[in-house]
Amino acid sequence: MNPMTNVKNVLKLSKQELAGNSKSSWHDQYKDSAWLFVGGLPYDLTEGDIICVFSQYGEVVNINLVRDKATGKSRGFAFICYEDQRSTILAVDNLNGIKILGRTVRVDHCESYRAPNADMSKVDDVTAALRHEGCAPAVPKAEPVTIKQEPVKEKKEKVKKSKKKKKKRNRSSDSSD
Repeated sequence: MNPMTNVKNVLKLSKQELAGNSKSSWHDQYKDSAWLFVGGLPYDLTEGDIICVFSQYGEVVNINLVRDKATGKSRGFAFICYEDQRSTILAVDNLNGIKILGRTVRVDHCESYRAPNADMSKVDDVTAALRHEGCAPAVPKAEPVTIKQEPVKEKKEKVKKSKKKKKKRNRSSDSSD
């Protein structure tokens, strides 16, 4: 399928969701992956440039800018992993179809992507753990928040103090007459 058609299809899905035509989000089918496919990138961009653009929607924890094996030049697409899956939704909804250096960028979910196996002896502990466990670990459910109410005694004390002040004012005004 034409890359521009893919961009338009993703934008169309987002518009339908905003219109309220569906009960659940189309993003839900990708809830177990924090990986994105990014296509149509300008060939001059580096990994750092891409991270600068995509980090506005969350912390990028892994990037694979696909390069030509012979020349080492970018092939114009990349795979990006965010720290959590919510960031992928924001990136897809907000960055799909934007222009970077005159090129329209396609941003879409990636359901079952795994980072390529590189020489594991050169990989740090964090990257090794990410490759082993994958991105977007399950988010623990938050405990219910209890709201403490102010004790009633404090309010009564304030009322009593104001009444005492009024009585003192009345006494002082009576004695001055």
